[in-house]
Amino acid sequence: MQLDYGLIGAWLLVVGVLAIAIEGPLAALWSVRLSKRARLVQEELLVERGRIEADIERLRLALAETEVLWQPYGRLLGWLRHPIAIALLQSYARRRVRVR
Repeated sequence: MQLDYGLIGAWLLVVGVLAIAIEGPLAALWSVRLSKRARLVQEELLVERGRIEADIERLRLALAETEVLWQPYGRLLGWLRHPIAIALLQSYARRRVRVR
């Protein structure tokens, strides 16, 4: 049984061309679908980014308001953070524990 290698090569060429002809439009269809989905995702990301930036701005305003509200207590907090004041408060706490 003699195989005609030329005929096998021709058939492989035909099959390869058909595979390329079928895959070309499929790849184009997939590319179009992918680009549409990418645009939708990009629009969703822009909307979310706007929401996040609005939330960040609200947080900045709240922090600024909190800072203004805490200004009268700033000096007191400074004194309470002093090491001597901390030691004094710890001493009172130890005494209170011993009394119980």
